[in-house]
Parts: sequence; structure tokens; C-alpha cells
Amino acid sequence: MINIRQEVSLLSRNTFGIAATATVFVESDNHAELSDFVRSLPDPAEVFVLGGGSNVLFVSERLNVVLHPVMKGIELIDETEDHVLVRAGAGEIWDDFVNWCVEHDYAGIENLSYIPGTAGACPIQNIGAYGVEAGETVEIVEAIEKETGRTVSFDNPQCLFGYRDSFFKRNKGKYIITAVRFRLSKRFEPNVNYSDLKTGLSRHTSVTLKDVRQAVIDIRRRKLPEPSELGNAGSFFKNPTIHIEKSNEISKFYPQAPLYPVSQEYCKISAAWLIQQCGWKGIREGNVGTHERQPLVIVNYGGANGKEILNFARKITEAVHRQFGVSLEVEVNMV
Repeated sequence: MINIRQEVSLLSRNTFGIAATATVFVESDNHAELSDFVRSLPDPAEVFVLGGGSNVLFVSERLNVVLHPVMKGIELIDETEDHVLVRAGAGEIWDDFVNWCVEHDYAGIENLSYIPGTAGACPIQNIGAYGVEAGETVEIVEAIEKETGRTVSFDNPQCLFGYRDSFFKRNKGKYIITAVRFRLSKRFEPNVNYSDLKTGLSRHTSVTLKDVRQAVIDIRRRKLPEPSELGNAGSFFKNPTIHIEKSNEISKFYPQAPLYPVSQEYCKISAAWLIQQCGWKGIREGNVGTHERQPLVIVNYGGANGKEILNFARKITEAVHRQFGVSLEVEVNMV
């Protein structure tokens, strides 16, 4: 069914804790009804699709039409000797879905435990953590084309997954994701190459899916602030990809710089390290600051608006570019 309300506060619907208002707020748990609703709109382009609100910064204090898909349901739709195909409704809480998969011994997304948000939002950002990206397991994305209201689906190659990137992110606002199908493995092979994860699992003689999930949760709880206690959207910036010449230039002056090759010509550099080198770790200006343990996370100490957070972020990007000649790219979706 569709539930339409007027003048709805979005304060509790974004993890940054930013005050904003939806002139019209629409919730729907039915694909067909939602498709009909979109067709009835005079200007579907005005609709903003809001999932769990964990990767959004409301710069505007008022949005016209906000659509919140709440399709639920997790179902096993195909199975082979080695793999399963699992479908999750867009409104499923992401970490609940990860937990369901772990409880059923389906491997592939356990490293993505405790990431806030919904299943429907994960393909847009191609969420990733500890050596795993959601796009590696996404088989099919089911969606509604906003302009026409027609039902469409995208297979993995069509999703154009990249580092914190996808076809949906490049075509922002054109599609409403209603469900995602994931190809998961019945044969667990732990991916624990990250040092923190290795350390967290070092006491285990044999590692299980549940062990990896719990280790990831422990790390995230230790390193990152809980949005319920301190408003934030997780990592505010991407790790920049830089040319090998730039990395050599940085290494000359900073031998300890954390650089990760991605090809013969390019490598990634830690955005958190760049920010910390520029003296922005744990800095607070009014109600906005970088987290004391993780400079990649910008936090709302209470009462900040979106423009204050955006201005604070710009100061960080300017400082990094001035010192290193590297441009930081915002990971959070600004509206």
C-alpha cells in the first residue's frame, strides 16, 4: 500500500541528524502501486528517494516530494551445489539482511556487517568494507524508472560497479530500486586480509562466518561513532585514486604514506591519512567536527545544519589540496 503524508520532519530519518522537512512524504511497500504513483506525478524528477538516510546530507531545509520504499522480505529463489540466489526487498535493513545470510551459512557479504542503511541503497553506493564490495555479489537490481514508471531490471554488468560507484549513482535520481538479488556462496572462504580483521580473529584456530561478522562489528563499534549517539554518515570522503607519479612524489616526503596499487599507473591513498596529516583529526568548529578516532568521519555534535557541515568539509578538502595537491571526493549524497 501507499501512505502519503504532508509536512513530515526528516530529522530522525537521516543519520547526520539534520533538520529538514518533506512537503510530501510517501511510503510504499508495493512495487506495482509505487509504479502507478510515479506515473501519476506531473514531474517525477522532483521526487527524492530516501532509504535509511545513512549516506545523505540535507543541505536544503525543505524537499518537495520524498519517497521512502519500504518493501520487505528475504527469500531464497535459486540454489545450486555451490551458490544461492537470495532476493531482498529494498526496505530491508542492510545489517539485518547480512545477519540473515550469516545465520543461513551464505557467504559473501559478512565483511559488510554493521553498515547502516537499507538493502535497496547498497547498489547505488556499491558499499564496501574490509576488502569486500556489495557489487561483487549483486546479481540483479529490480527498479522503477522514475520518468516513465515502468519496471526495469539490471544485471551485474549493467550496474557498472566501481569503487563507491555504480550506474545508479552516475544516473542519480532516475531509478527507484525496489529489490536486489544477491549471488552468495555456500562454501565459506574468509576474506581477512585487512590487519584489523586479522588481529580480531587471531585467537580463532578456525574462522567461521559468525566469527568474521562479529569481528567486523567489534571493529566498527570501536572505530566509528554510533549515529544514534553522534550524528554522522560514516566516511564522508572517498580514498582518492592518484597517478603513480603523484604517489612517488608523496612517498618522497612521506615514506609512511599508506598507498595501495590498483593498476600499473594508479594507486589509492588513504583519505583519513591525508586529513590527519593536515591537522584536521579531532577538530571541532561549533557544532561540526571530525571524529577524534577517525578523521574520515565528519560529525554533527548537535544542532548543525547541512550547510555548516558542507562548509566544514570544504575547508578539509582545501587543506588537503593545498598540502598534497590531491582532490578529495565527497562520498555522501548531498541534497
